[in-house]
Amino acid sequence: MLETVVKRDRDMGTPARTSTEMVSLTIDGTLVEVPAGTSVMRAAAEAGINIPKLCATDSLEAFGSCRLCLVQIENRRGYPASCTTPVEAGMVVWTETPKLHELRRNVMELYISDHPLDCLTCPSNGDCELQDMAGVVGLRNVRYGRDGANHHHDPVDESNPYFTYDPSTCIMCSRCIRACDETQGTFALTIAGMGFGSRVVAGQNDSFLESDCVSCGACVQACPTSALTEKSIIDMGQAEHSILTTCAYCGVGCTFKAEMKGDQVVRMVPWKDGQANRGHSCVKGRFAWSYATHADRILKPMIRSKITDPWREVSWEEAIGYAASEIKRIQAKYGRDSVGGITSSRCTNEETWLVQKLVRAAFGTNNVDTCGRVCHSPTGYGLKTTIGESAGTQAFDSVMFTDVVILLGANPSAAHPVFASRLKRRLREGAKLIVIDPRATELVNAPHVKADYHLPVRPGTNAAILTALAHVIATEGLIDEAFVAARCELKAFEEWRDFVSLPENSPEATQSITGVRAEDVRGAARLYATGGNGSIYYGLGVTEHSQGSTAVMAIANLAMATGNIGREGVGVNPLRGQNNVQGSCDMGSFPHELPGYRHVSNDAVRHEFEQDWGVSIQSEPGLRIPNMFDAAIDGTFKALYCQGEDIVQSDPNTQHVAHALESMECIIIQDMFLNETAKYAHVFLPGSSFLEKDGTFTNGERRVGRVRTVMAPKGGMADWEVTCALSNALGYPMHYGHPSEIMEEIARLTPTFAGVTFKKIDELGSLQWPCNADAPDGTPVMHVDEFVRGKGKFMITKYVPSDERSTRKFPLLLTTGRILSQYNAGTQTRRTPNVLWHAEDVLEIHPADAEDRGIKEGDWVAIQSRAGETVLRATITERVQPGVVYTTFHFPESGANVVTTDSTDWATDCPEYKVTAVQARKVTQASDWQAGWSRFSGEQEQLLQERERAASE
Repeated sequence: MLETVVKRDRDMGTPARTSTEMVSLTIDGTLVEVPAGTSVMRAAAEAGINIPKLCATDSLEAFGSCRLCLVQIENRRGYPASCTTPVEAGMVVWTETPKLHELRRNVMELYISDHPLDCLTCPSNGDCELQDMAGVVGLRNVRYGRDGANHHHDPVDESNPYFTYDPSTCIMCSRCIRACDETQGTFALTIAGMGFGSRVVAGQNDSFLESDCVSCGACVQACPTSALTEKSIIDMGQAEHSILTTCAYCGVGCTFKAEMKGDQVVRMVPWKDGQANRGHSCVKGRFAWSYATHADRILKPMIRSKITDPWREVSWEEAIGYAASEIKRIQAKYGRDSVGGITSSRCTNEETWLVQKLVRAAFGTNNVDTCGRVCHSPTGYGLKTTIGESAGTQAFDSVMFTDVVILLGANPSAAHPVFASRLKRRLREGAKLIVIDPRATELVNAPHVKADYHLPVRPGTNAAILTALAHVIATEGLIDEAFVAARCELKAFEEWRDFVSLPENSPEATQSITGVRAEDVRGAARLYATGGNGSIYYGLGVTEHSQGSTAVMAIANLAMATGNIGREGVGVNPLRGQNNVQGSCDMGSFPHELPGYRHVSNDAVRHEFEQDWGVSIQSEPGLRIPNMFDAAIDGTFKALYCQGEDIVQSDPNTQHVAHALESMECIIIQDMFLNETAKYAHVFLPGSSFLEKDGTFTNGERRVGRVRTVMAPKGGMADWEVTCALSNALGYPMHYGHPSEIMEEIARLTPTFAGVTFKKIDELGSLQWPCNADAPDGTPVMHVDEFVRGKGKFMITKYVPSDERSTRKFPLLLTTGRILSQYNAGTQTRRTPNVLWHAEDVLEIHPADAEDRGIKEGDWVAIQSRAGETVLRATITERVQPGVVYTTFHFPESGANVVTTDSTDWATDCPEYKVTAVQARKVTQASDWQAGWSRFSGEQEQLLQERERAASE
């Protein structure tokens, strides 16, 4: 049997094949040798012969409906479609004969007869395959009348904010439908009717906006005419040049072509050779980039002495000078460690490197942290402890070789949709799925995909259910003894096996803790251990718990015990939430680690940096973000440089964070917008969008991809230049001519990046670290022959209940997550048309809990915890189980983190966002906090309006 691989034949419409068997045939008199199973169309392309086509495309399975790719095969009747005809030994093929030319021209004539004669005014003029193929077949005249029944007068569907559907130019090639089915996996489109009455319809003949369409853009990209066209193309016309760059949303790290007219972006097109996305995209990366030119952007530096003062616009020189003088003043008065910095998972590796270097070399302290603290720091701790490296083990391509997937605490359809599409494709091919999540997420019962097991675990009990899975594997003889003996520390393994085998860790004993039926836990464990290649993908629903690090170690234990690590199709794979959260951690953004996850107490490592940087570096760890807040309230931490993070909205216990910021004397914000944190700032330095950046991002599969400048920084300075300017003003010189020079320094001082250069990335498209002398082209799969730490180490994962437990006063458990159309704190997506799909955060509540409280759909509901109270609109759904409520956190006025508490992971201080004990009650007005937020935000809005008036004058 031939093996279908992930990569598809370019422009051939059929999967590429790998086979030891080669087939020889003759095409147009040329002898061609190709692997068995190759299509005739692909074989012709190998010989440099391009066969006309319309329904075939490189991203879709062969369909054979357009009849343009007909060929003549000797000793065979008829004229078969070359895209669906496999080669045979000795086959003699002709791709261009008088009869084929006549057939193709007649076919094209039929297409054009039912097509508007408005090519000159068509928005796809110059980028239309129908036009191209008409030229290829030499069509000049159409003999058929154009007054019959057709769809020329069907209304244009303008409902989607990003693209239009014009039925009059549709040729019924089905490429949009196949793209929705095969590439995206949503199955939102179909053809209704017959003959001239046939139409492509969304849903049950709904508008695109009202249907199940997720606006990923796959249908638009697949359309060979102008039937589906981006509105930006209609408004601006075709682009004149393009620049490759990397998306700045989630941790998938999709590669896009920014198609440009001058310095204006016309559209973002997913790059077919993008190694993370393979030519696919989601609504955010494909369409939601207009925030970069939004009127709310702050483009001039501003300062103020007190947060009650109005902002004052100043020059860059004055703003940098003022910020530096305040840092110096505060350190002189309160000591060197009274200041610190926060790096951004939204910024490039190079920008993040400079911020942590600024703090250590110019501030002279290790008080540096990153938002990775509040999302995936348990991943770093747990994986470093067990297998030796703080990152996932696989490339995203690996999912196409898996047989059983455990999806734990992650909803990739909303948070990592491009990866989710590939996962769904593999599931449709027969892979099995185990979902462990308090909610019935989309993948539990997606179109043509149904989870084999959904384990609706009670929030806060991940460690218990993972240990119960291990109990089954250990007690039923399902351990891969040979793998463990060869690859793992045997003493630690035996202690672990004895621990998980205890009766108290059985599915039956833990059922009352987890809320999951014992028989389902046993079935899921057996499936994972015996079903072939087993892979685990997990998200913030694992890490953002008081036992986040314990759960990560339990995941690694499962993978080691079953031998599911070190090859394609298996592994431990954290799904990173932000575009460069992996990179921000790699670059040394934690207070206890220098770049490359090396502890600051390591004299040899620290000396290497001291020699290169020409300064002394503290050997003791600095303050983590929560420690900074506590120290600020205690009066010992007085100044903060925060680049690209909105800690007031994104960190837990909002009122505690606000109190800490109010206690500081100087807060320096570097961002694009006046976010929630800027309300407490004294210096505002304009930041840049990803379209204005030059550097690299590192995605969730350790892939280092290039970010290229599409437009000049709108504020006048790139983010890395701002950090350099601040460092220079503080007396520590930073002089770089280009971000590539910063990467040279990164490579010089970070072993896993030793072989990374801009030049090599440009040559190979991207690189997965480790990239060094041992792996000059990068490392797609880690831990192949041995673990990074040598022998894998099993860890005891005893379940410890969270302090956040349901009580009589707070009987419900609140957990949080994301939705497809919005992103993180919403700073970007709220400034795009994406708000049409999701304009507010809502509270999901089970019908039984709603009935007990007299809550109906759409009612305002107060959610109260021991930390605070906010009010959200209710939606009643069985996606959550009784006793659990759920919301998102994309809108600052919702105040989701007003409710979350200061409970954290025992090892890393990662906040326990996913478990908050609350009570819910029906109300008729906003909370006191929300009323205060409205007043404060009104002042910010007034400032923006004054700026707009001044600009117009």
